[in-house]
Amino acid sequence: MAELILDSVSQSYGARTIIADLSFTLPEGAIGCLLGPSGCGKTTALRCISGFESIQRGEIRIGGEVVSQPDWMLAAEKRRVGMVFQDYALFPHLTVAANIGFGLRGASRSARETRVGELLQLVGLAAHADQYPHQLSGGQQQRVALARALAPRPRLILMDEPFSNLDVELRERLSLEVRDILKREATTALIVTHDQNEAFALADWVGVMHEGRIQQWDTPYKLYHEPANRFVADFVGQGALVTGEVINDHQVEIELGVLSGHIPVECDASGCNECERSCQVDVLLRPDDIVHDDDSLLLAEVENKAFRGAEFLYTLKLPSGQRALSLVPSHHDHAIGEKIGIKLAVDHVVAFRRE
Repeated sequence: MAELILDSVSQSYGARTIIADLSFTLPEGAIGCLLGPSGCGKTTALRCISGFESIQRGEIRIGGEVVSQPDWMLAAEKRRVGMVFQDYALFPHLTVAANIGFGLRGASRSARETRVGELLQLVGLAAHADQYPHQLSGGQQQRVALARALAPRPRLILMDEPFSNLDVELRERLSLEVRDILKREATTALIVTHDQNEAFALADWVGVMHEGRIQQWDTPYKLYHEPANRFVADFVGQGALVTGEVINDHQVEIELGVLSGHIPVECDASGCNECERSCQVDVLLRPDDIVHDDDSLLLAEVENKAFRGAEFLYTLKLPSGQRALSLVPSHHDHAIGEKIGIKLAVDHVVAFRRE
């Protein structure tokens, strides 16, 4: 395992910039994720780290060793980086055990057999050692691919959209299994995905990418509760923006009441000369910021609802006509058009200067 550092990395295809000034540090033994929509540059970043692509500017370091600079790059096979591909890329003519041991050809037979046995136990496939890939489920094939990448004890594991071929339920379960496997091997890993549920289930650190740049590199908790800008706020989780007015450097008023907390610097009345008292802002309300309360005198109209088993996701029309979302336990089954009592339960104030 090793620390991964990208320092102001840029890469272009002709006149088109794919990634620009990409910088982040993934600590040793941590799991990171590049999260973003298709075309944002996350797979290109992965290819640059693996050694499949050169870089035009910046530097990439793995375990303190420089592996990429402009006009120079360490060959991919010398980086000690394991790769798990979207389509698994297993050898169909080799058994599960032989697939896992493929990268151990330089080791002695006894060492190879010991390592393969360890990994078969680790990924829960000891009973399938003599089977072939076509005899396995998609989730089992994914675990074989991961075991094969882990076999030579690489400094870093890279995973490109590893669960995109799986159904939703299996994807969520396997995300947790893969995280457990990587943690037990104490392996530094970086995954690429467009699915925030995967990112949150797997990663310690997540970088939200947009148009070749990282908008925020942070923990999943902070990405959700303290997004750095509107793109992150919109891309991560669900929510609605309602109008607000800055009162002071730690309070903002919306139609549902006064919110207290740290006001982001973009809207901080004390930290921005242009954003003073009465400055108009957009305040982000997450579904868990609005709580259903039958005793509340503050009412909102149920405009839409989505049943999610344990909860309803209600779209609420506020008295002003603005809309907000609320997660409500499903035993509170209210009709569309009905008015329900609500109250605020906001722990993190997220506000952006009104556009």
